[in-house]
Amino acid sequence: MDYRRMANMKKTKISAGLAALFLAAFVTVCGQPEALAKDTFVPSETTAQETESISGRVTAGTEEYSGFLMDNVLHSENDGDIHYHIYIPDSYDGSESYALFVTLPGYEGLYFQGVGVNLESEDFAFEAQKYNENMIIAAPQLNDWGETSADQTIALIRYLLQRYNIDTGRVYANGYSGGGETMSLVLEKAPELFTAYLHCSSRWDGDYEPVVEKRLPVYLAIGEDDEYYGSGPTREAYESLRNLYLEQGLSETEIDHLLVLDIKDSSYFTERGISNQHGGGAEYVHT
Repeated sequence: MDYRRMANMKKTKISAGLAALFLAAFVTVCGQPEALAKDTFVPSETTAQETESISGRVTAGTEEYSGFLMDNVLHSENDGDIHYHIYIPDSYDGSESYALFVTLPGYEGLYFQGVGVNLESEDFAFEAQKYNENMIIAAPQLNDWGETSADQTIALIRYLLQRYNIDTGRVYANGYSGGGETMSLVLEKAPELFTAYLHCSSRWDGDYEPVVEKRLPVYLAIGEDDEYYGSGPTREAYESLRNLYLEQGLSETEIDHLLVLDIKDSSYFTERGISNQHGGGAEYVHT
């Protein structure tokens, strides 16, 4: 991958796009959900020897792009090699806990498409940097959007929680397109890892009950006429989650703090010069 070419491409993109707008809305609505979320994951204490062993399981990348150390590989005994890019703020020294943001890309950003294309094609990781300067950002680059990648995502997050001093009450994630399918499976398997989740231009494949039991704040965003999924599956996910909350006896106000449905009509895209609603979920808007 030519990281210099990627950096030059980045400079030509001159205004925030839908990724930025969706992420901003997500942070505004779900940025302080700790009082509602339950059963936050607490990593076990690790000794210095154990920490050294964990570190030895990773082959660190050798190149950087816009502050991200590229193509690190976590060698998992159970889940194979897990490729990821990571941004560690210069201020991080381990003395205080930092937030963590994890972003899973669509099909165009998977590892077999080329190292780093997830950061080249989507802006969620870079937009996340703007909301909290004390936040570690991980951009896994996996090879599918199913169970294998879901298990690898969980393994990677558990590793990061052990490796770095992360505030487990501030672990955020987004999944775009196929990455959203994967992340919904992750939330079925391990919702306790997260504080809030942005589901963008995607379809929900996982079970809903674990998310509701955890009371995990979820923001669902998609174009009304999304060319790949349509907006129907997102509406169905919202209604399924909402109905489960109603069955638990939550009020409409309580549900609104946990669950947001954001369907954008065609004018939202055309006014911003975007002709494809699905791709527009992660693209910049050019002016």
